[in-house]
Amino acid sequence: MAGSTRLCLLAKSFNLLSVSQPPLSHGIVRQYATAVTFARPSIAAVPLSAKGNSVSQRLNQPHLPQVQPARSTSFFNKLPADQLWKGVTSVSNAGKKRGRGKGVGKKMAKNLNRGQMIGVGRENIVWPGLNAPILRGKELIQQQKLPQDTEREAKLIKMRDTMGVFRPLRLDPLERGWSGNKMPGRSIGPPDPIGEDSFDGFDTKVLELKTVTHMSGIFGRKRRMSMFVVTGNGNGLGGFALAKANTMPATMRKAKNRAGQKLIYIERYNDHTVFHDFFSQFGYTKLFVKKKPEGYGLVCHRAIRTICEVIGIKDIYVKVEGSTNIQNLTKAFFLGLINQKTHQHLSEAKQLHLVEFRKENLDFPRVVASPQSGKVRDLEEIPKDEELDFGLVSAGRISLFPSSSFDG
Repeated sequence: MAGSTRLCLLAKSFNLLSVSQPPLSHGIVRQYATAVTFARPSIAAVPLSAKGNSVSQRLNQPHLPQVQPARSTSFFNKLPADQLWKGVTSVSNAGKKRGRGKGVGKKMAKNLNRGQMIGVGRENIVWPGLNAPILRGKELIQQQKLPQDTEREAKLIKMRDTMGVFRPLRLDPLERGWSGNKMPGRSIGPPDPIGEDSFDGFDTKVLELKTVTHMSGIFGRKRRMSMFVVTGNGNGLGGFALAKANTMPATMRKAKNRAGQKLIYIERYNDHTVFHDFFSQFGYTKLFVKKKPEGYGLVCHRAIRTICEVIGIKDIYVKVEGSTNIQNLTKAFFLGLINQKTHQHLSEAKQLHLVEFRKENLDFPRVVASPQSGKVRDLEEIPKDEELDFGLVSAGRISLFPSSSFDG
């Protein structure tokens, strides 16, 4: 009975020994399969003394070393610190399209030059000609080292800590665009000279700036900058253009130079407003433009106000209906300005005197144009259904709507 109990204990200890060995990978087992034979002796087939000796021999035998594969490189020691931080704090391209992480790329910098003096550093040394005069009276100053200033470093650190965060310089209110520091509405200067011809007195303003993409089969999605600008000299000359380029400076240069090559002269009444009320349309954008007296100002869309400033129109009222696409607004407004009928042209077309009634003159009639031939139709020659009181010109044609039907 005692022998059987001892046999059970030995069997349990042998099983524990066999289980407690560290597991080996499949490759290591295959590697040592021919060199080592793992023979587990049968406890019931040998005497008790042999069983004990086999266990002690197995404990005294050298075991195979445990080999575990390990990598000497990883993601964290392959990349530098700035790329690791960028991977944590940056935003994906899909997130950028949705407007995420707009302030991630901003660097909060400090001006480390503040408090520094040329020639004065951590080592307090007198340098003649740099931080000290060469001559002091009749004495020639020699280079020498003074006692170190222990408070200098503390003063610099305190000064930098009180600086706060770095903020970009604010634009002058006259240089601001429609919305803060964004480009639309800002001036980018006159077009570049072409040979001996220069654009003196011209000014170019941005109406639209956006990023456009093009999907190609070789390069994939290609991004470019698109800029829509208008240029003018403030005295009737104006033009607009659209340009695209890979960089912002190239886009600005192409846009303003292209606009300078497409100038149009716009007729103005007394150099401050349009000749008459007119209607213009481009696409789904409809414009109702109304002539206004001096001092009224520019009451219109901000893109049309910018166009009027570069052309030289000072008083106008424009009502926009439909789409407010910037390019459609510009094209519709220029179409209406080009198709204006001067007072002389209207007088020649009607063969009548052109009379103007203005509220500021108490609606007192004033003849503004007469036929150059001197021939004026009589009342008998004028048909009864002909509209003589008009106030709107549409697409270059005299409208049949009376002036009272269009009130801004």
